Amino acid sequence: MPTVAQSQSSTETDWVSRFADEVIAESERRAPGKPVVVASGLSPSGPIHLGNLREVMTPHLVADEIRRRGHTVRHLISWDDYDRYRKVPNGVPGVDESWAEHIGKPLTSVPAPAGSAHPNWAEHFKAAMTESLAELGVEYDPISQTEQYLAGTYREQILHAVRHRADIDAVLDRYRTKKDPAAGKKPQQKKVDEAELEAEAGSGAASEDDGSGGSAGYFPYKPYCGNCEKDLTTVTSYDDDTTELNYTCTACGFAETVRLSEFNRGKLVWKVDWPMRWAYEGVIFEPSGVDHSSPGSSFVVGGQIVREIFDGVQPIGPMYAFVGISGMAKMSSSKGGVPTPADALKIMEAPLLRWLYARRRPNQSFKIAFDQEIQRLYDEWDSLARKVADGTALPADAAAYARAIGTAAGQLPSTPRPLPYRTLASVADITAGAEDQTLRILSELDPENPLTSLDEARPRLDRAESWITTQVPAEARTVVRDEPDKELLGSLDDEGRESLRLLLEGLDTHWSLDGLTTLVYGVPKVLAGLEPDAKPTPELKTAQRTFFVLLYRLLVSRDTGPRLPTLLLAVGADRVRRLLGA
Repeated sequence: MPTVAQSQSSTETDWVSRFADEVIAESERRAPGKPVVVASGLSPSGPIHLGNLREVMTPHLVADEIRRRGHTVRHLISWDDYDRYRKVPNGVPGVDESWAEHIGKPLTSVPAPAGSAHPNWAEHFKAAMTESLAELGVEYDPISQTEQYLAGTYREQILHAVRHRADIDAVLDRYRTKKDPAAGKKPQQKKVDEAELEAEAGSGAASEDDGSGGSAGYFPYKPYCGNCEKDLTTVTSYDDDTTELNYTCTACGFAETVRLSEFNRGKLVWKVDWPMRWAYEGVIFEPSGVDHSSPGSSFVVGGQIVREIFDGVQPIGPMYAFVGISGMAKMSSSKGGVPTPADALKIMEAPLLRWLYARRRPNQSFKIAFDQEIQRLYDEWDSLARKVADGTALPADAAAYARAIGTAAGQLPSTPRPLPYRTLASVADITAGAEDQTLRILSELDPENPLTSLDEARPRLDRAESWITTQVPAEARTVVRDEPDKELLGSLDDEGRESLRLLLEGLDTHWSLDGLTTLVYGVPKVLAGLEPDAKPTPELKTAQRTFFVLLYRLLVSRDTGPRLPTLLLAVGADRVRRLLGA
């Protein structure tokens, strides 16, 4: 498949192409003839949310562009499932306060939530993300850090780090918070990122996730206890020649002597573990969140450790910004209130979700809509599709669209007839998912080219139905009246009655989405003595709003509702006539 940037001028390339250029050049400099390596890291300590997805989508998009150019590339996703279980997340079904007894154990040693089909905590939360990545078309090589550490894969790197613990300590000491004796003030405390907090908690560290403390002095490796499996351990002595290590567990009092050259039940502290992996895997590109990129944080310190200790090179590492959420309903928010990619993919198609990440540079924040804003996003997406089709899209916009709808491996599944999302949502709202009614309405949208099967509108139809049922509160749902509002009909003045007469008179000849749009906007114009296609004026817009409110009250007993042309089609001509007093 050709590169999506081929049609762009050199001054208009998108951010993905720019990074691909840089990564290819850097890979050829560092490791000529070898696959380009990009990386992501995910911790399955709880629901993996849409902010975490940026950690994956940023290198995925770059890796995919590199593949399109004919290069071999590996996208590594490290599952940090050997991290400590730090806390019991709120609101996870099947989990109660009893899970607190597992704090300090590796995530793969913590039981899965009650009722889960998965063998442990990490696998439970990895599963949902794995399914979402498959749906999003993300190609990657998974790496379980539990498997890596328990297999002794990093043994030489661990022994090397321990031999150079004084050098690592010196690097870390440059960033440790120190008190100024002259000023007599408390030092400013740096903000630490989530991964650092996970590694630091319970470690007995004197400073931020660096392994200090303990009678053996600084030590960059944490054993998991051989009795209780927790990392609440302190290394009391170590012999460089024999690699004999003694530790005690503050949780259960267990003490053990092991040979680190043969021992696999432990891991490097985070600020050493991450740069060790950069060097071991030869990572060329890996982004990091804003919390990893502040002075003294893991990415900054890791750059020095990988160079000074492991004789490696820090990856090209763009900082990525926050991903916000717009209006997710409490009733369907992911466990603990953190919406996940799986939540988003229930209400939007994969290409749209990919597009949200592709169209913004990594350092630009954006929001993912679970509220009414999703309808505007879909309108924008459909407008872009039309511009791409007729060749009027800007080059960077066309590139983002191409990255959203497919990968180097091919196109993602798409809806054969992508009807407007807001129309599908309105129909799903009114019909409550009744397929026969849904097909009737959708087939009448365009009588000259009627929909013949709901499959033509799927999967977009299914996403719109899911949005209506999970994100729109019951009080905001549309309920069509069973009987005419005789009191309101009886109170109408001559103008009100005439507006209804004109509408009913034009139903048969305007019975399509476009026709009814012309009709409902045209009735107030005719009443004002204007042509149906007259340009709107402020006075005319006021009259139109008044007419629309009347129709909504007579049809759904509210002042607002779905777009009137869609609502009229959904209600059906005979029922509209009855409710409007014909």
